[in-house]
Amino acid sequence: MTRWYEDGRLRFAVGIEDTFVPQEYPGRRGLDEYELTQHYHRWHEDLGHAAATGAELLRWGVPWYRLEPSPGEFRWGWLDRVVDRLDELGLTCMVDLVHYGTPRWLDNQFLNASYPERVSAYAARVAERYRDRLRVWTPLNEPMTNAVYCGERGTWPPCLTGDDGFVKVALQVARGIVLTQRRIVQAQPDATFVHVEASFRYAGEWFPFDLELVRRRRFLVLDLVTGRVDADHALYGYLTGHGVSDADLSWFRSRAVVPDVIGVNYYPGFTTSRFRPGSAEPVPVEAGTAGLEEVLREFHGRYRRPVFLTETSRAGTVEARRQWLHESVELVRRLRAEGFPLVGYTWWPLFALVDWTYRETTDPVERWLRPMGLLELEPDGAGVLRRAPTSLVEDFRKLAGADGRGG
Repeated sequence: MTRWYEDGRLRFAVGIEDTFVPQEYPGRRGLDEYELTQHYHRWHEDLGHAAATGAELLRWGVPWYRLEPSPGEFRWGWLDRVVDRLDELGLTCMVDLVHYGTPRWLDNQFLNASYPERVSAYAARVAERYRDRLRVWTPLNEPMTNAVYCGERGTWPPCLTGDDGFVKVALQVARGIVLTQRRIVQAQPDATFVHVEASFRYAGEWFPFDLELVRRRRFLVLDLVTGRVDADHALYGYLTGHGVSDADLSWFRSRAVVPDVIGVNYYPGFTTSRFRPGSAEPVPVEAGTAGLEEVLREFHGRYRRPVFLTETSRAGTVEARRQWLHESVELVRRLRAEGFPLVGYTWWPLFALVDWTYRETTDPVERWLRPMGLLELEPDGAGVLRRAPTSLVEDFRKLAGADGRGG
């Protein structure tokens, strides 16, 4: 049986930013992009805007902490209506099951001993309920970003720092991905899995870290999930030095899962970083389509699976975004013409998102809106963020019509 990603077509997608970090601390507000962008109230309209772009797929996430507000208690009403609307519009949903955060009741978040079982049980319930309607799953978006923000930098809960924290979170996240995929398959044998990872690039000559180690770590979670980490792996000494046992690694090898498609996220303005000598603060470097081609080829070369560009866009003016849209799609077309197995293109986000720095301030949300979408969010002065399509919608629709549903 030929699956959708094997039919030779290029699929266009859009995505709605769905970061959920609901835990609050002194100096740290909860971060729920659906709440901040008013998607919980305007979801029906937003999904209509997604369909109007000509996209065939929508990357959209389930707010786990709201769906399961206490252990084992599921509130399906809103999600049922969303899935009905997706059916009505003919949009295929690439479902983000976890986009950075866990429910408030899960103490220590990803480090909770029951996290892998809890997240896979939640995923199985969603797959069982919508087994005939949702079939494309991302178990956890950008696991490396999770490990860095939650385990190394101390930015998000459980707020660990350093290499030791990074390794602890990375392993727990990887365990959750493995069990999630395995349990969804039990409920839905024809499920498709798109494992989505961030891409990291570095430029310059001075770095406040071991550059070779950081470059190798980019693939750590996917290597664990796919059972590639053993005594010969380049990070074996690093992992065992931070408490990982051979039994831990054997667990992954004996339960390895393989994604159907590798999703790669890339932004031309901030995926690549450099560092000024003596500073640990990264400075974004413009990398354009050369950087995009590099990371796409790296992920395909390592895992030998079809590749989906699951996030890309540019902040700034409509014209700056338009230029990147056309440049990036031109690259995608060239790679496909050369036989490269690139099966999809996603503009992310559909409309402006709220910068994560919002969480660490007391500023109103309007201060942190970042114009990266095909639509703008415009405060109307009465507390409503109005959706305002730009001319980019028509550009995207033409590109999707040329290469997407009929391509």
